[in-house]
Amino acid sequence: MLLIDRINVFYDSIQALWDVSLEVAKGKIVALLGSNGAGKSTTINAITGILKIKSGVVKFAGHEIQNLSPHAVVESGLCQIPEERLLFAEMSVRENLELGTYVQRARKGKSRKIEEMYEMFPRLLERKNQKAGLLSGGEQQMLAIARGLMSRPSLLVLDEPSFGLAPVLVDEIFKIVKNINGQGVTILIVEQNIYQALELADYGYVLENGRITLQGTGHELSENSYVKESYLGM
Repeated sequence: MLLIDRINVFYDSIQALWDVSLEVAKGKIVALLGSNGAGKSTTINAITGILKIKSGVVKFAGHEIQNLSPHAVVESGLCQIPEERLLFAEMSVRENLELGTYVQRARKGKSRKIEEMYEMFPRLLERKNQKAGLLSGGEQQMLAIARGLMSRPSLLVLDEPSFGLAPVLVDEIFKIVKNINGQGVTILIVEQNIYQALELADYGYVLENGRITLQGTGHELSENSYVKESYLGM
């Protein structure tokens, strides 16, 4: 579904990614792993059109998208949930959900889709008229994911969904991600919580200093001695 072929990204004259290549197969969960500053967010921002790539190709559903604007990428069926969540704090939960249907592909059946989000995230139903900025961290993450799902994506890109959450909420968010995948949405997840990400992922890539250094199934990476020592503290 998604093919990244040797992309290079710069911030002005400073190179951030070197020939990064990865694939995300339809219906799978793929994890992009690495420490802070490894280039994970840069990679997904390049995929979704937020950052322009210097060279290389990004293909989604067989079509090159590296020259598309971010809103055109969303219209194509690829949606990113940013690490910062970027909710409209002064707007209600329902209003934030409605904004997720701004793209043409999502406008039909908006009311029914909102009800589906309330079924998936019951706490959002309880707080549907509350301002998004007054939600807890976990509730804000749920709203960010739900707003992304409102665009009816076939591939959902999640940037650090567990960031800043208590352990019990981290478990809940990962269960939600697995449930979304079970409903047919392909997932690319960027995560520092490597142990849980590998438990969830069908396949994974390790990014270090802007380069892919390891790849394999979730099980293979979790059993890799370098990953154990460097990332799992084992």
